[in-house]
Amino acid sequence: MGIDSKEIEGIIGQPKSSTLEYKAVLPPSGNLAQVISAFANSEGGYIILGVSDSGKVLGLSNDFNAPELTRIAISKLSLPVTYYYKYLAIKGKKIFAIKVIEKDGIDVSIQGKMYKRIGEQIKLLNPSPIEFKKNGFKKIIEINIQLQQNKKEATNSLNNYIEHCQSILKIIDNLDRILYPVSPKKVTTDQEGKILNRILFSSFVDNFETYLSDLLYEIYLSEPSTLKSGSPVTVEEVLNCSDMEDFIKYCAKKRLLKLQKGSVKGFIKDNSQIRDLNIIDKNTQETIEKILQIRHLYSHRNGIVDDKFLQFFRGKFQINQEHQLSINEVCNHLNYLFDIASKIDFEALIKYKLSKIN
Repeated sequence: MGIDSKEIEGIIGQPKSSTLEYKAVLPPSGNLAQVISAFANSEGGYIILGVSDSGKVLGLSNDFNAPELTRIAISKLSLPVTYYYKYLAIKGKKIFAIKVIEKDGIDVSIQGKMYKRIGEQIKLLNPSPIEFKKNGFKKIIEINIQLQQNKKEATNSLNNYIEHCQSILKIIDNLDRILYPVSPKKVTTDQEGKILNRILFSSFVDNFETYLSDLLYEIYLSEPSTLKSGSPVTVEEVLNCSDMEDFIKYCAKKRLLKLQKGSVKGFIKDNSQIRDLNIIDKNTQETIEKILQIRHLYSHRNGIVDDKFLQFFRGKFQINQEHQLSINEVCNHLNYLFDIASKIDFEALIKYKLSKIN
């Protein structure tokens, strides 16, 4: 059955449809797994890598192994599917075609999520409903609306970040009695609420960093040349990674070291892929660094102010003072970081031709 080269040549240039998907660059395995499962749960179809949404042949880099990435994507599925793949040379450029056969019977899922191809879109068949209290904190609902709107035009990385932010908002909504018993604009006096507040704040800041790491991984897949650097890599580091995709993710996470230490300036200097998007200016750097310092204080000092923290907040606090944020302030910080991430994502989609979540 396989893949017919002449058939692929005839398909390229046709508009995307219920049985045809284009990806300009090599997508993350998770994103590819979604498309494969959606086709398997529908009529089957072709996924052609190295071709733009308009059907223009761009070609793929020789640096990464598309068959290996496809096998990793297949391994993420709940059930085996029938598929074929093949490298092809079209107009002097190398592309990669995947043919997915419609699956009879039980739908294929990925971590419990089932997708289906409808027209040129991929639809999640069993979304988890996100509902908030009707008389709850309005800012939570407003932020969630913004998060949902950004899902429509997002990378796989931003989509994961959005889902985490939504889970944080849901926890805040559910535990209002201990997080903001009086008002969202007033800090809680409940000890359990104080601890949870610090955990939630640290969690969404951590996931902002995870978003940047995941985005770098997507950029490396799309433009392998951006991964090349003079930084040494040990044999142990290579052997600790299960496959090439795992190694690329490791390299992306390694690039976050300066950011995790609170140096946004150092992170931007070392990562031209983010710097060249021109989103994080000097003022933004300083604001993010202050947010990172609060996270560090919450994660390592239980919110007790120290000398290092005072270097970033001169004259505002005293040594050994307990630092607290109201839930309103927590939500403002969450919204600020998400706004930065969404702007970065928008520019990265264009510059690096990254895959969107349909």
